Amino acid sequence: MSIDNFNSHAKGLSSPGTKHFQLVASDNADLAVIPRAVYVNVGGVAVIRDAAGTDISYNMSQGQVLPFRGVRLLALGTTAVLIGWD
Repeated sequence: MSIDNFNSHAKGLSSPGTKHFQLVASDNADLAVIPRAVYVNVGGVAVIRDAAGTDISYNMSQGQVLPFRGVRLLALGTTAVLIGWD
């Protein structure tokens, strides 16, 4: 079993992620988990909706980290492959 010397510390928005998952693009459904940040696994365009319902297209480069907590990754217009960190 791994030793985690930081398991008693509170997790905050600036803390490193402890879980990762591929973001699934959908024009109809919000993300199951809102990530603390997004890692670009394959570069391209990402159309991300914020909590206010505003959609913005981002030109993303492979390896880029976007410190943004979007609620939906839209399928229409998205070509990038994104990984969420939580």
